[in-house]
Amino acid sequence: MTLHPTLARVTDRIRERSLHSRHAYLRGLEPALSRGPIRKALGCTNLAHAFAAAPTGDKIMLRENQRPNLAIVSAYNDMLSAHQPFERFPALIKQAAREAGGTAQFAGGVPAMCDGVTQGEPGMELSLFSRDVIAMSTAIALSHNMFDAALCLGICDKIVPGLLIGALQFGHLPTIFVPGGPMASGVSNDEKAKVRQRFAKGEVGREALLESEEKSYHGPGTCTFYGTANSNQMLMEVMGLHLPGAAFVNPDTPLRHALTAAAATRALAITALGAEYTPIGEVVDERTLVNAIVGLLATGGSTNHTIHLVAIARAAGVVITWDDFRDLSEVIPLVARVYPNGKADVNHFHAAGGMGYVIGALLDAKLLHADVRTVAGDGGLERYRQEPWLDDGQLAWRDAPSVSGDSTVLSTVSAPFSTDGGMKLLTGNVGRAIMKTSAVKAEHRTVRAPAIVFDSQEAVMAAFDRGELQRDFVAVLRYQGPRANGMPELHKLTPLLGVLQDQGFHVALVTDGRMSGASGKIPAAIHVTPECLAGGPLARVRDGDMMRLDAETGVLEAEVPAPQWMTRTLVVPDLSHYHQGLGRALFGAFRANALGAEQGAITFQAPGAEDVVPALDTSAMHDRMDLPEESPA
Repeated sequence: MTLHPTLARVTDRIRERSLHSRHAYLRGLEPALSRGPIRKALGCTNLAHAFAAAPTGDKIMLRENQRPNLAIVSAYNDMLSAHQPFERFPALIKQAAREAGGTAQFAGGVPAMCDGVTQGEPGMELSLFSRDVIAMSTAIALSHNMFDAALCLGICDKIVPGLLIGALQFGHLPTIFVPGGPMASGVSNDEKAKVRQRFAKGEVGREALLESEEKSYHGPGTCTFYGTANSNQMLMEVMGLHLPGAAFVNPDTPLRHALTAAAATRALAITALGAEYTPIGEVVDERTLVNAIVGLLATGGSTNHTIHLVAIARAAGVVITWDDFRDLSEVIPLVARVYPNGKADVNHFHAAGGMGYVIGALLDAKLLHADVRTVAGDGGLERYRQEPWLDDGQLAWRDAPSVSGDSTVLSTVSAPFSTDGGMKLLTGNVGRAIMKTSAVKAEHRTVRAPAIVFDSQEAVMAAFDRGELQRDFVAVLRYQGPRANGMPELHKLTPLLGVLQDQGFHVALVTDGRMSGASGKIPAAIHVTPECLAGGPLARVRDGDMMRLDAETGVLEAEVPAPQWMTRTLVVPDLSHYHQGLGRALFGAFRANALGAEQGAITFQAPGAEDVVPALDTSAMHDRMDLPEESPA
């Protein structure tokens, strides 16, 4: 297959850049790859502990050490609507495994927090770091050396990246990701956004707002807008870690249950005990990761993955940068319009052709690597042109539509909604930033206005309530990076900035924090790196500085004479209130060790990382910032 030249060029440079770290990763898998069935290495006491509570039939099979045993790692809790369906999955998986001649054990649970619940609250400051906690929890679950393959049950924002990072530490194990599906459609996302803006303007009260939100988030399954959770499901599919077409089948349906059982059966078939051994460490390589970026861009997915995909790649010894996102975005067409970059939700997306249509269209345009390994087996990514269905009650696959069922939701590569992927890299004297443009109208993609500097989301909201923001301005929100306060998502700013933009003002946001999958119609330069607390120059901006945010030319700068700019001291506000209460004190080590957003905000040691991402020189940082050593920095 002849790839698009940009796709080939980006893949080649990632491969070259990652030569040392990828080799180090694969070399680290070799001892486990050569040992065969893992639990044969366990002593009798160890093994007896591991199956002491198993049912008699399972215990016999586990004792024989001849048949594969699956690990179930689940992010179930019944507070997350997306994860509530997972309560029933272990029983389905165990039964399917027995019928296929194997066993399955619930290896461990991982924490799963909901950004929709914690947005605007202190708990959101734990959200990004929960990804690495989930990775560690996955490692603990798999550390018992009892398993020949793993099934990872997760959907939402940091949970799938965390599960995948953890699974990659056990790269010798085949691993299949098992989703739960989106909730049925409720009140439209467009109507929900309008009610939020009316609430921000004081036109409706809390009762009307809560009624609207209840009609939107109303049952089991993921939220139906195309945020990070549903972007995760798209990624697992285009990376070949789901069964084909599994991403967007609704919960608690016969087809969903059949797919869950089939995941168990397939996982048993791809262990080292059979002829189709497919370890996840060999599935996730530079081609798989380029496919992931392409899928993200083609569907207008979450900006969170400019952080998470970097971290996932590093866990597999692959080094990707925002330059790779930028260069691919220039040639990847936007073929999906799903809220917030359209009116449809993911159920409409799925009905119009879904992932099978998108993957097929991109393969035909030579915009995906087809020759990758996947959990589906022979055929590479071509298998993912298919969609599942029940044929007289039995799970089967058929060709997905090759023609969009709704041209307002899914377009063609030759006549896309946009000729680029809608994700821009902005650079300038304040650092490097990501801007999602797929939902921003062309007339709002360039803003030149005076800065108003804030050091908290609450300060922006208070200024809005006081009527101080009725003008053109760029909100510069500092000290929201991983080291400062865990890099919370700044959801609460979207409605009020949207109100100001609708009133005709030219407004934008520049921050070292996140906006995530909820990034919408407001021009926002986010993830500014280096972050302010790491000596990032965004901290030099002062009220009244003329700021230029230009998504067309990729420029983000403060129009301040260079001599004046370089002599400004970087004064750090008191950040101690971010570090106590609601569990935040426990995450001090994460804050202290987090790398920047462009390095995936990782807190773990990646293979070969020291050769690619130099450690921050904190003494130099103190010198630059004119701070005493006991400063919160």
